[in-house]
This record gives sequence, C-alpha cells and structure tokens, in this order.
Amino acid sequence: MLMMRQILTFLSVVALLAACSPHVPDDYTTSRQEPDIYPDYKGVTVPVNMAPLTFEMTHEAEQMVARFTAGDEELLCDGNKIQPSQSDWKRLVEKAADKSIGVEVFARYDGQWTKYKPFDIYVSKDSIDPYLSYRLIYPSYVSYEELTISQRCLENYDESVIYDNILCSEEGSGQCINCHNYQMYNPARMQFHARQNMGGTLIAYDGKMRKINMSNDSILSAGVYPAWHPTLNLIVYSTNKTSQTFQVTDPNKIEVFDSESDLIAYDVERNEVTNIENDPNEMEVFPCWSPNGKTLYYCSAHFEYTDTTDHGKQVIKRRREVKYNIYRKSFDPVTKTFGERHLVFDAAGLDMSATLPRISPDGRWLVFTMGKYGVFHIWHRDGDLWALDLKSNTPRMLNEINSKDTESYHSWSSNGRWLVFSSRRHDGEYTRPFFAHVDKNGKWSKPFELPCSDPDYHRQFMKCYNVPEFMKGPVTMRPREFADVLKGDAVPVKYVPKLNP
Repeated sequence: MLMMRQILTFLSVVALLAACSPHVPDDYTTSRQEPDIYPDYKGVTVPVNMAPLTFEMTHEAEQMVARFTAGDEELLCDGNKIQPSQSDWKRLVEKAADKSIGVEVFARYDGQWTKYKPFDIYVSKDSIDPYLSYRLIYPSYVSYEELTISQRCLENYDESVIYDNILCSEEGSGQCINCHNYQMYNPARMQFHARQNMGGTLIAYDGKMRKINMSNDSILSAGVYPAWHPTLNLIVYSTNKTSQTFQVTDPNKIEVFDSESDLIAYDVERNEVTNIENDPNEMEVFPCWSPNGKTLYYCSAHFEYTDTTDHGKQVIKRRREVKYNIYRKSFDPVTKTFGERHLVFDAAGLDMSATLPRISPDGRWLVFTMGKYGVFHIWHRDGDLWALDLKSNTPRMLNEINSKDTESYHSWSSNGRWLVFSSRRHDGEYTRPFFAHVDKNGKWSKPFELPCSDPDYHRQFMKCYNVPEFMKGPVTMRPREFADVLKGDAVPVKYVPKLNP
C-alpha cells in the first residue's frame, strides 16, 4: 500500500510539472510584425558574458511564451514577462557565440494567441568587463543629496552600494559626491569628490584611503572632472566654477555652465598639484588620457568677458556663444612635462560644441558628445554621440546608437569592443545605461539597455544613472570605510610651479 501511494504521488508530481512546463500554444494567429517588446532587444548584439535579457510586451499581455534557439539548444520561457534563468541563458549564449539566438514570441490578448515575426539576438565572443559603476541620482536639484555611487555585476543582476552620500550628511548640512574614476579599470584604485559637508577628494589606492583638501590659492578650485594616468600615480583634473540656472521657455529647462575652468595635475604620491592650463579667456574641461599615457586630450571654449560684471550672468546671457573644441597636449612620462596644445576637432567651426572626449583602448577612436552649445550636454536634448577616427581624422555622428533625445556620458570597455553611454531616449527625463558593440573597422551595433531581472524595473525606477564607468571587478571597500575617512581631517595639498619627475 505504501509503495502504491509513493508511485501515485510521483505520477501526480510528474503530471503537475508537465502541466506547468512552458509550451508553445497550439492555436494562434500569425502576425507579420515583430513583437513590440520592452526593453527593445530585437536585433541587438550582446556579449557572451552578459546577464540574461528579460523583456515584456509594451502593452501588458495576459500570457507570453518565448522560444529561444541556438543550434540544437532550445529554451522555452512563459509568463506575463520573459525571464530566462541564469543557467539556461548561459547555455544558450555559449552555443550562440559569434552567431545568433533566434527568438519567437507568442502573446495572448483577450484569450487569443498571436505569434509574431521572429527576430535575432546576436552574441559576440567579445566579452564585457564584469562590473559597471555609476551614480544614482534623482533628476531634480532639490533631491541631489539623496544619491549613491553604486556598482552592478553585468554578468548577473547583483547591485551594491559603493558609497552612500547620506552617511556624511547631517541635519542642515548636506553632502554631494561626484566624479568617480579609476586607474585602468582597477576598482582598488579609485577616487571621488565630496562637496559641502566634510568635503574633500577621497583617493583609495590598493587598500589605503586618504582625504585630500585640494583647494589652494594658486589654483581656481579643488579638482572636479578627473582623468587618472594609465600607468603613473598622477591625476589630471579640471578646476571649475560651476553654476546652474532654470529656463522657463527653453526646452532645456536646466542649464549647467562654467564661468571659469582650468586644468591641473595632481601627483598622488607627492601630494603636489600644479596648473597645466589657466588662460583667463579659455575654459578648459574634461581631461582624458590616450591609452599609452603620452597624450592628454581635453575640451576648451574661447570666451572673452566684455566687462567686469558678474561672469555667471554673462555666460547665461551669451550661453549660445559658448562652443567647446577638442585639443591635445603631448606628455613625457619621464619628466612629467606637457607640450603645447594642438587642435584635434574644431566643433566651433561647425557652430557646435564638443565635450567628454574618450579614447578607445587601441587609440583609434575618439568618441565625444556634441550639442549646439555649452558644456553640460546631459541636460541638452540635442546631445548626440560622435566618433572621430584618429587614423584618418574623419568625424561622424553615430546615428547607429543615437536617439531623438539626449546621449551623453560614455566610457569604453577595457578591450575596446563595447561602449556604455547614458541615454534619455525613453522619456526625456531619466538616463539609463545602454551598451553598443563596435568592431575593429568602426562598425557599430544597435545598442541595448542594461538588463534587469524584472524587465519593467527601469520604467518604475525614479533615479538617473550618471557617469557609467567599466571596472574589472567590484570595489570591495565598504561604504562605512569611505565615510570614516571622509569624517576625518583632509590632508592639504602642496602647490608646485611644475611637477617633479
């Protein structure tokens, strides 16, 4: 009797599992249209080590079934959202490496199933760096203190906080953190700034942390936008007097601008700082090193003040005159000396403004953001990504990855095959990270949005992803460790006329 009960129980479980297993519907109509899914992963190229792509119908379906095929590997998923497991997805992409995954989607509305036109997801053997870090911040200046620097494992959905701004904020005395940066994708060598309460520049280097007071009478301000040298313990910063204003009739409701800005170099080991560029008629910003560390790229706008009135008011009044070009300076790593500046890209000659230059690891491509005017294109709806071929000196707009709204902050993967960038393409308000593959000939793929375990997550999430940076691993220092250092005294920087070799 006991044996019979066990057999019946086993058969019941098998029947239940069979009933619950995903299966393709038998009765359906066929559509000539591809499914309207969110996120849009139709025809994208993904790295072989990317987390599973999840999606749903743009208009919620009663039920969905998706059939993924790669060679002889087949994966069926169902539900009102398609959410492959980590293990199933890994088997699928490994089978499809340098090939494609075929996707068939069935959706049920009002009890009727529809089979949509199949589409492909291309899988590249070019892997992506396993981690991405970014600031998470509300798109409103009134809530800027509630922000974190966070990190996400791109091979799964794990996210953690590197540092929480609120840890050093007190009642009536808030803090703001910005501009995290790493030396050659190394999470053990990072820096970020804290402003206002307990402010200073925090530098973490191989397990040791210091808080630096970089303010000095001989430089314009403490360091703002950083670029860590690829091999030397040297960081170039822009120093900026930054303000913002609010516009009632302009489509760009917030204007963030510099009234002055220079370039400085900071020797981390010697704790010494010096000016590189401080022409009063030039506003230099956004430094960036070449991969070999022998050339410094940056942006600069020529702007002459007509009188001694408030400089900020002049910039706002004449804001459409502010046009940034891209320049470069040679650098000798032995003597730590910089050469004269040379024009790389004349955006002003096109009546445009170029910012945020980033050089590919092979030194071939310079990707930058271009808009009609100004420096902070993240707030400009006309901001687009451009690429300059440094071999042929040919620029072009990256229509393959741009949208009708803002594209801005971007960075290269360590192998130079992937670009991550911030885009407001969905709603014009919230920036989300997108990834695009580029081959050695400069051919770009259709970009894809950062995958989430719940495909609806980004439509519900009310913070922006800001300054995405690739990393070769996670930051292991805990938020409280950073906070303890920031609560301590800052080491004052020493100004020198030139760097010591």
